[in-house]
Amino acid sequence: MLVSSKSEVFSSRWGMLLAMLGMAVGTGNIWRFPRIAASNGGGSFLVAWVVFLLAWSVPLLILEFGMGKATRSGSIGSFVKILGPGFAWMGAWIAFVATAIMFYYSVVMGWTIRFFVGTITGDIPTPGAAPDAFWESFHSTPGAIVTHAVAMGLALFVVSKGVKGIETAAKVLIPSLIVLVLVLAIRALTMPGASEGLAFLFTPELSELTNY
Repeated sequence: MLVSSKSEVFSSRWGMLLAMLGMAVGTGNIWRFPRIAASNGGGSFLVAWVVFLLAWSVPLLILEFGMGKATRSGSIGSFVKILGPGFAWMGAWIAFVATAIMFYYSVVMGWTIRFFVGTITGDIPTPGAAPDAFWESFHSTPGAIVTHAVAMGLALFVVSKGVKGIETAAKVLIPSLIVLVLVLAIRALTMPGASEGLAFLFTPELSELTNY
């Protein structure tokens, strides 16, 4: 007896776009970018970042999405269907790199959970306290392992639901992220020294570009 199988698909274009946005916009774009930009010349770094973004990252992202849409396969299957079986290792390498990145992101997600709970319970130090006191009391304790396990459990639960689970999570988490970023941006713009910070970020020193 023949058993027909149907691949899972997103229920809406909006859900698919949010899921892709969640994958493309990494934690580093929000968490690490301000620090890296500040320590590498501000506006000068921003110029170099935009150039490489448009010349390298965006084309690769478009290529990745295009291959997936054309073949309706994962990374390994996409390379096999387009380039042949001899290039399956390229897809396997991409899958490994993506998995390895998740090793790191799951740890950061665990930290985020602890800081979120600390914010609700009032454990986060007040502005007058040592800024690293909370971190030092957490990162090398069993609590860090617990929050990491919670993060992994949440991720496994979402993935176990297949495309529907990923789409549902994206529809909740990505708009929430956008709202939080807007709130943080408004808060930052109302703090003392905001105008100087904006000038530093958006005023490139062309002489600094030779240092990259």
